[in-house]
Amino acid sequence: MLILGIDPGTAVTGYGVVRAGTPSALVECGVIRTRADRPLAERLRDIAEGVRELIVRHAPQAMAVEDVFYARNVRTTLVLGHARGVILLAGAEAGIEIHEYAPADIKKAIVGTGSATKTQVQFMIAKLLRLKEVPQPADAADGVAAALTCAMRLPLARALSAARR
Repeated sequence: MLILGIDPGTAVTGYGVVRAGTPSALVECGVIRTRADRPLAERLRDIAEGVRELIVRHAPQAMAVEDVFYARNVRTTLVLGHARGVILLAGAEAGIEIHEYAPADIKKAIVGTGSATKTQVQFMIAKLLRLKEVPQPADAADGVAAALTCAMRLPLARALSAARR
């Protein structure tokens, strides 16, 4: 199963594509960059187009999106919400199963504690995926972490859902 992980941002949106399994494997990671001098609507369009291109290229069965964190600046939180919205829309339009994870849940899944540092998360991503180097830039590593969290949690979530039926 291929999982597309997304770390939303209006300037830089990180992504990672992970093949779930034993062991899981990194297929691709990178970032979608937008130009700061462009209007927000154009930046959101660019993010949506970038995500659609990834979906077409990889045909993932699931998408994991990092949930919004609450910044001190309300405007930052609102703008991040816009970016998440176009990302979720792109996934929904493609008919992909979408999972959302809070940053602390991703850290807990990858490192074992919700208060892990970025460096600890990056170190564990490299270990879990048997990589020689940490995915770069940090936004791409965050996208990989979201995908890896989904790869680790999805089997249990599906089993619990089936048991409830």
